[in-house]
Amino acid sequence: MSHTAPLLIRPSLESDLPAIQAIYAHAVLHGTGTFETDVPDVAEMTRRRAEVLSRNLPYLVAVRGDEVLGYAYANYFRPRLAYRFCVEDSIYLAPAAQGQGVGRLLLAELIAQCERAGARQMLAVIGDSQNHGSVGVHRALGFEPTGLLKSSGWKFGRWLDVVLMQRPLGQGDSTPAEQA
Repeated sequence: MSHTAPLLIRPSLESDLPAIQAIYAHAVLHGTGTFETDVPDVAEMTRRRAEVLSRNLPYLVAVRGDEVLGYAYANYFRPRLAYRFCVEDSIYLAPAAQGQGVGRLLLAELIAQCERAGARQMLAVIGDSQNHGSVGVHRALGFEPTGLLKSSGWKFGRWLDVVLMQRPLGQGDSTPAEQA
């Protein structure tokens, strides 16, 4: 990966989907950050992205030159209407981009865009309590631990915990949502 071109965080494009799918496929096959065990194809990733965008929520990519290094998006935490001000973030990086601050930049921009969209709370549902990179980047950007779901996933022959973290956005819960 060349470091000569600047890193850019921008809205994803449909043309980014093959790279997004490849990044996610690696996470599914080799990582514990997702509990998904079957790799979704580009058509499924396209459907998922369209769902996020249909809710006027951000779906971002980090690129250097023509290379997609990672992606991040926010979606409703749960489908019921009362959750519409509470979003869950997802961030995935290409292996070569890990540990270089790309995830932090993606998350910072995701937070800013979700605040502008009127979200009031952001949740991180982090697969694997040993995922210190994800826990650390969330903590660095103001997320606080709110819970631990012990041994809630089984992947790669071992039980995995889920770490729950939360961060208020904008006015958080200090005012009614209707005043947003």
